[in-house]
Amino acid sequence: MVQKAKILLVDDRPENLLALEAILSALDQTLVRASSGEEALKALLTDDFAVILLDVQMPGMDGFETAAHIKRRERTRDIPIIFLTAINHGPHHTFRGYAAGAVDYISKPFDPWVLRAKVSVFVDLYMKNCQLREQASLLRLQLDGGRQNVGEAKESPGLLAELSARLAAVEEQAEALSKQLDESADAAAVATAAHLERKLTGLRRALDALEPGAGAPAG
Repeated sequence: MVQKAKILLVDDRPENLLALEAILSALDQTLVRASSGEEALKALLTDDFAVILLDVQMPGMDGFETAAHIKRRERTRDIPIIFLTAINHGPHHTFRGYAAGAVDYISKPFDPWVLRAKVSVFVDLYMKNCQLREQASLLRLQLDGGRQNVGEAKESPGLLAELSARLAAVEEQAEALSKQLDESADAAAVATAAHLERKLTGLRRALDALEPGAGAPAG
């Protein structure tokens, strides 16, 4: 069963949170509400999120300050943040959003389809990274088993085949996602996808090295 990704929605107005839930419900992921920056930071202490939608204008800790705290924490610094603001304060305000670590800065009222599409990209990237971590964990177990059985039988070909098939499925999905991102030209998402592909390449090389006969001397 595929685990759903969590999306953090941060806004001090309940009606705005309700609107975001209505827009993103079609993605069929887990939507988590936070009505303040402080509440968002508490949620981030215990849960992993694919992306954060963060309102800029909030009483107390505003969106910029909340983002600064998120980016200072090692656990959360890599979570994509999309800023949402009701007022367009001009280029300086937008620059401040990107400087705070946002991957995007959207003014309200926004196009629901565009917002949903942007969030969907980061959810897809998050899911691919989760799959990659799972494959890496399985590969580490296989490598550890190989070290413990030096001089004995080769690693189980059945397990190697299963690992290879699972990795191939992730590689295929990542390639399709990269092609989709090339068309959208979203720089932050493209960079994240490229990082994912590099990790996939490294994992494939490590897996290939486990194949019987790999690295064996000729003759």
